[in-house]
Amino acid sequence: MKKQIINALTLTLVTLLVAGCGADIAKEEIGALVGAGLGGLAGSFIGDGGGQLVAVAAGTLIGAIMGSEVGKSLDRADRLAMQQATYDALEYGQSGNPTTWTNPDSGNSGEVVPQPAVRQADGSYCREYWETVTIAGEKQQAFGTACRMSDGTWRII
Repeated sequence: MKKQIINALTLTLVTLLVAGCGADIAKEEIGALVGAGLGGLAGSFIGDGGGQLVAVAAGTLIGAIMGSEVGKSLDRADRLAMQQATYDALEYGQSGNPTTWTNPDSGNSGEVVPQPAVRQADGSYCREYWETVTIAGEKQQAFGTACRMSDGTWRII
């Protein structure tokens, strides 16, 4: 039993290290790896022999699925916060003044800086904007143009 616990802890530690080392790994994948490690660990404490092997396999699978879902929801939360800030900046923001967003769960943040609205030949308005997103302490910058549609929404072109 002691050897099994050590093996399970080793598996969990390796999983966490792999997840932590891959800055390119998506949150969904990190969640799946961590969940699989923790699920396998939990399964190692159930039964013995062949039953324990089944419990470890089931725990690993269930943990991976649950961890993946947690990772996805954090990504969605980041995107929703960024979309809301972009809309607010384009709709209400003064040119040159940033509208910021932060996801306290992930630690990711960003700002959107709208530029003056320009009336197009068809009567619609478009605005250029600069966006800075900070993910895991690294800043990424983008530049775009969005036009206001007749239904009041902004479409990035």
